[in-house]
This record gives sequence, C-alpha cells and structure tokens, in this order.
Amino acid sequence: MPEFTSSLHSASLTRHVGIVVLPGFSLLAQACATEPLAVANRLEGRTLYRLTTFATVAGPVVSASHQTLMSQARFGEVDDPLDLLLVCAPGPLSGSAPASLIDWLRRLAGAGVLLGGIGGGTEVLARAGVLEGYRATLPWQRFDAFSEAFPRVRLSRQLFEIDRDRLTCGGGTAAMDMMMTLVGSQHGPRLAERISEHFVLERIRMGDEPQQVPLRSRLGHAPENLADAVALMEANIEEPLTTHELAEHLGISRRQLERLFKKYLQAVPSRYYLDLRLQQARRLLRESDRPAGDVALQTGFSSAAHFSTAYRNHFGITPREERLG
Repeated sequence: MPEFTSSLHSASLTRHVGIVVLPGFSLLAQACATEPLAVANRLEGRTLYRLTTFATVAGPVVSASHQTLMSQARFGEVDDPLDLLLVCAPGPLSGSAPASLIDWLRRLAGAGVLLGGIGGGTEVLARAGVLEGYRATLPWQRFDAFSEAFPRVRLSRQLFEIDRDRLTCGGGTAAMDMMMTLVGSQHGPRLAERISEHFVLERIRMGDEPQQVPLRSRLGHAPENLADAVALMEANIEEPLTTHELAEHLGISRRQLERLFKKYLQAVPSRYYLDLRLQQARRLLRESDRPAGDVALQTGFSSAAHFSTAYRNHFGITPREERLG
C-alpha cells in the first residue's frame, strides 16, 4: 500500500472528506465512495470520517438516473479544512468543468490535500492539471480519448489507482474497493474487512486488477477471426487448445492466425493465451480457498511446478506468496 504524502492526521482524529457531485453523476458510484466511510463510523462507534457534499450551488443535484442528491455547500465553502476531496462526475463530461471547481482543485492540490476522481471525476482532475505525472484510471470506455487528451497523465487500465496523494477509479463499484483500501491503510486491514463483510462482499478487490473490458471493445475494429480466436481461448481455459487447433476451428492457417495476433495484439497466440490463463489463476487464488494445485489444473497447467514457475515469471511472486499477500 502506498504511503500518503498528504495532510492526513493521526488515526485518532476525524478526517473531513468532501465529495463534489456534478449534474449527471452516477448515484451508484457516489454511494460506493461514501457508504464505506459511513459504515466505518458505525462499526467503530465514533466519527472517523465527516462527509460534506459540494456542488455549484447548495441544494439538489440531479444524477444520471434522474434522482436528486442534496448538496450542503458550494465549491470552496469549507467550514473546516479538508483531508480528502472526491470528484464524482459523468463521463464524458458535458461541456467544461466549472471554473470555480478547477480553481479550488488547484488550491487544494497546492495545500497537499488528497484528491480523488470517480468516473468522470478523473477527467475533471486532469483538466485542472493536478494529475500530471500521476498514475490514474477512469471508466474503460474513456481510455482512448483520455490518453489522447492528457498525455502527461500515466493512464492505468486497473480498477483503481492510489498514487501518492491522488486516488482514481473506474467508477461504479470500483469506488467501493478503492475506499475500503483507503480505510484499511488509515485504520488497519481488519476494519476494511469488516466493512466488506457488512456489504456481503467476498473480498476487497485489489487496485492492480484490470477493469473487465468487453471483448469486442478490447479488440476495436479487429477482424472477426481474431475476436473468435480470443473467445475460444476464454472458453477453453482448463483444457487449452494449441495454436494449430485454434486455426483449424477458425478455418484459417496457423500463419494467418499468428499474423492477426501480432498486428492487433502485439503478441503471439500462445503468449496471449498464457496471459489469459494466468489472470484467471490469479482471480481464483484471490477469490477462493482452492489449493494451488487445483487452481493449476483448472487453468490448464499439467503440474504445480510448471504453474508456479509461469506464475512467478508473469507476476513476480509465486502462487503461495499471492495467497499470503
């Protein structure tokens, strides 16, 4: 877990958390960001986090689902200093972000306040220039447009990113994982686990897990044969097909298949297939109590030793270390 170079205080003090909502924001994402903090307060029996909602003007703000949320104050009108400010906005943004919000974000960044982006909130932070040189992420649908518009931001395709004093996520339920991870870093992992249990979640997803981008969106305008090949791979994890078998299923030559993978995915079919299997193995290790040997068999490895070697080469740790972590 990264250390936070911000104005956060002792764990015994209340942290003031602000959340900005812009019209069209996701009510789900806003709740996923704030509810873990409210539950932390209830579980501990004291106010660990005090929440204030900000908008262009104090009063109702209409969400994407046409429900309203009452904001308590306008941008910059703060009764007590903020420790963290989260921006929850639609993506893509409709029009420009309010100038008063941009100015406020820049002032807060200069004061060392933690800043976070949820959904389109990441784009607001980028427009304010407070993400340059940071790792950041946002909903997968905006990856290409964001990377082109903000080349000085280190775009990540993960669920969420906590990089020094910046927090960003892919929106939706990823905001909950991000905030539980933050609570765990500030008040210990056991409290984060209790919050997860409160929401009947199997586990807290980690920030290094990729967003699950739909296959067709991942491949863009790639030929149908390539999409079919990847779909076959994803459907045959336990008993992997050879490259020759994949080509036969598709009615093309092995050389044609290899050219497609090289052109559109910058990988040979066997390597891409191995990556898929190892990502599935990682999910099973993190989400289940199945023995590593069983996980190896379920992801197409003939022996635990082969599985361990491939896993370490790909992720830098062994399956056993993954479990212990």
